[in-house]
Amino acid sequence: MRVAIDIRRAGDFGIGTYTRNVVRELARQDHDTDYLLIGRPQHYEEFGRLPENFALLHYDAPPGAFRTHLHLPLKLSEQRVDLLHMPWFHAPAMMTCPLVITVHDLTDLLYPPPGPAVVQAGRRYFARRALVRASRILAVSQAAAKELVRVFRLPESKIEVIHNALDERFAREPYPEEEEERILARHAVHGPFVLYAGNIRPHKNLTRLIEAFAVAKGELRERPEFSGLKLLVIGDELAQHADLRRAVLRARVREDVRFLGFVPHNVLRVFYTRARAFLFPSLYEGFGLPPLEAMAHGTPVVTSNVSSLPEVCGDAAVLVNPENVFEIARGIEQALTDEALRADLVRRGRARVSHFSWARAAAQVRAVYQSVSKSPAGSRS
Repeated sequence: MRVAIDIRRAGDFGIGTYTRNVVRELARQDHDTDYLLIGRPQHYEEFGRLPENFALLHYDAPPGAFRTHLHLPLKLSEQRVDLLHMPWFHAPAMMTCPLVITVHDLTDLLYPPPGPAVVQAGRRYFARRALVRASRILAVSQAAAKELVRVFRLPESKIEVIHNALDERFAREPYPEEEEERILARHAVHGPFVLYAGNIRPHKNLTRLIEAFAVAKGELRERPEFSGLKLLVIGDELAQHADLRRAVLRARVREDVRFLGFVPHNVLRVFYTRARAFLFPSLYEGFGLPPLEAMAHGTPVVTSNVSSLPEVCGDAAVLVNPENVFEIARGIEQALTDEALRADLVRRGRARVSHFSWARAAAQVRAVYQSVSKSPAGSRS
């Protein structure tokens, strides 16, 4: 069997994490299938050394480019590809081989970025077309699978749930304490802090998080160990988000909320380790890797009781209603002050991380490839 996998977003967060880890595990497990990785040399380099049954199918068009719809199928036909795996929605409209699509979430459809209505309608049209034509759809959580059925009225039998897992970069040994101190000092972080890390988009609910932090900080004002408590936000720069700047000013925590922008994963690991709590009150997630990343570093997590987050976090986090500022604030206070709860969350968090496995995920992906390639219905998408 010859399988093509699109790797043009291998350097991204989210989809890139999925692509890198699945391909690396396939390389460890499968030496019989021929794999063609669609992208440029810099994408291929994301995987390190791969065995001989993996090769680059050089392709210059960026993800989502219109020419992909016609040109990529011709390239795949020339290479006699038996199956195409797209790790996101942007699949070619005209396919001559079976198609497998991984759906991480429906964020761009349920919370579309600003833009003309015609662009948003086109995005939904091509997503629906790809999903209908796919031989199999891989959803990263039960919650994501239910959203696919609800939004696109797809048959449940067409959807396979294969969970994500912790990126191997976050499973490494911790840094020596003196190195952690140096990294924190470089970012002018000297006191206790709680942490948010992730994209900054409306569904991430950061305005309410800032308000909840202000409430929690007020409730903790009599406790001297929290007098200098900060909220650190790792993601986009504050200058790009006027609404968050207004929220900080309105909540009167201008000196207590810091936006650090993007940081490399080796620095992020230190912030995870040293945070007093990780806060992730998102309104919607297809899976939600950051809470698992925080748990792997022994940090108590406060997150939402909606979408996929209860499925991912189980009983290893404080779950709160993300639409209630005061409930988020109470969750923050609990995670900071209840030492028995903190110890329990750390223990359960580490166990929860081990519940998810890229090796198991890749084995499930391989089983889907084999099932689709053998199915008469999968002979053409």
